[in-house]
Amino acid sequence: MWSSGAMEDKRNIQIIEWEHLDKKKFYVFGVAMTMMIRVSVYPFTLIRTRLQVQKGKSLYHGTFDAFIKILRADGVTGLYRGFLVNTFTLISGQCYVTTYELTRKFVADYSQSNTVKSLVAGGSASLVAQSITVPIDVVSQHLMMQRKGERMGRFQVRGSPEGRGVVAFGQTKDIIRQILRADGLRGFYRGYVASLLTYIPNSAVWWPFYHFYAEQISYLCPKECPHIVFQAVSGPLAAATASVLTNPMDVIRTRVQVEGKSSIILTFRQLMAEEGPWGLMKGLSARIISATPSSIVIVVGYESLKKLSLRPELVDSRHW
Repeated sequence: MWSSGAMEDKRNIQIIEWEHLDKKKFYVFGVAMTMMIRVSVYPFTLIRTRLQVQKGKSLYHGTFDAFIKILRADGVTGLYRGFLVNTFTLISGQCYVTTYELTRKFVADYSQSNTVKSLVAGGSASLVAQSITVPIDVVSQHLMMQRKGERMGRFQVRGSPEGRGVVAFGQTKDIIRQILRADGLRGFYRGYVASLLTYIPNSAVWWPFYHFYAEQISYLCPKECPHIVFQAVSGPLAAATASVLTNPMDVIRTRVQVEGKSSIILTFRQLMAEEGPWGLMKGLSARIISATPSSIVIVVGYESLKKLSLRPELVDSRHW
C-alpha cells in the first residue's frame, strides 16, 4: 500500500482532525446527520435481523422477499418496529465519533500512519459505543421480532403490535419487564461479548479499508476529479468488505441476543449443524444494502460535517 502521505501529496487530501473543529457545530450537525441515516436504512436493519434469526428459509427467502412480505402484512410501520427505542443509540453514535477523533489525536503522538490511527481509533470507538448500544439493541431487536399474531424471538408483547405512539412505548415497557423477569439486569447485556467481537473488528477494518480504497481510486481518477467523488465510492467498498468479514459473528450475535443463548461457541455449533457454513452468511445482502447508502452518507456527510464544523479562523486556509 502506498503511504497516506503520498496520497495527500498527490491529491492534496486534507484530513480534518479534532483540534480543527468547532465542537458545538460538530455535535448539532452530527445528530441531524445520524438521524437521517437511521431513518433511511432502518428497514434493512430489521430485515437483516429477521433473516439471521429465522431457521433456514422458513419465513423469508431473501431480502427482497422479506421486504415485500413485511410490507404486505404490517405496512410501512412494520418496517420500523423498534425504531423509537433504537433512536436512543444516537447517544452512542456521538460517543463513537468523539472517541474516534480523540483516539486519532492521541495515536498521532506515536504514529503518523493514517492506517494505524484509523485502526486503533475505530476499534476504541466501537468498544465505547457498544457498551452503550447493547442494552438498546437487545430491546429493539425483540421489538423487531414482533409479527402479527406470532413471534420470532423469546418474548411476545401483549395487545396489538401496531406500534404507534403510546402503544409503541407500551410494547417497549412490556419487553423490558419480560427481559427483567427472565434474565434480570444481565439480560440487557446478553450478547455483549459477541457484539464486541462483531463491531470492534468491523469498525477497526472499515476505516483502514476506506482510506486504502480512497488512496487507490485517487490514482485512477483524473486529477481534476473532486475528492468527494472517490471518497463516496470508497465508503461503500469499505462497508461491503467489512460486512463480508464480520457477518458470521453478526449472525451469532443476533441469535445470542434474540434467542437468549448464553454461549457463543454453542450457538456457532448449532448454526453449523442446522444450516452449514452458508448459515454464517445469512442477512449479508440486507446488511450490505443497508451499509451502502449509509456509508455514502456517512463519508460524504461526515467529511462535509467536519468542513462545516471547522473553526472560523481555519476556513479560509482550507481548499477542497
